[in-house]
Amino acid sequence: MVRIKICGITNLEDALSSIRSGCDALGFVFYKRSPRYLVPEKARQIIGKLPERVIKIGVFVNARKKTIRRIARLCRLDMLQLHGDESVSFCRGFSEYKLIKAFRVKGRIDLRDILSYNSYAYLFDSFAVSKFGGTGRKFDWRLMRDLKRINRPLFLSGGLNEKNVKRAIKAFKPDWVDASSSLEAAPGRKDREKVRKFIRAAKGK
Repeated sequence: MVRIKICGITNLEDALSSIRSGCDALGFVFYKRSPRYLVPEKARQIIGKLPERVIKIGVFVNARKKTIRRIARLCRLDMLQLHGDESVSFCRGFSEYKLIKAFRVKGRIDLRDILSYNSYAYLFDSFAVSKFGGTGRKFDWRLMRDLKRINRPLFLSGGLNEKNVKRAIKAFKPDWVDASSSLEAAPGRKDREKVRKFIRAAKGK
């Protein structure tokens, strides 16, 4: 069964509600230009009150290595998601972590470029000139047909909601689905009913 990540968590109430609804992982954004940015010290407070079984993922965009490492240790993150223009050599510097490398899909997907990143998992999101994630837009899932051959966990993101997630799972069969802005009442605040419906739809209920 597909696993579910709810991203852009900024408060404990949304985190706990998402967990009660059945998510497998929560994403915390450490990119200051995002409306879902969370101060690391606050993220640590929230994470400290969450069940161990829930995977805590830190989302970074073109951050410095020492910044990523400091926040990862402070918040006791389980995985790191690099969602910017990080190079292959930069990503190699985090071998002690489960690393998710994100790719913003604009047109044709270059399988060789993706596989050059020897990361734990790959995430595919919609491209936007001025945004690194959180666009609320989906991309053409047909572009991902060749990716089924990749023997790594694959995350599908970008404009997923309770109405289209079943179709996305059927079309692509990702290991994970990841949603953020499409499940919000306002930037950084989840609509808990949308989250509940999204998770139920993803789990085929």
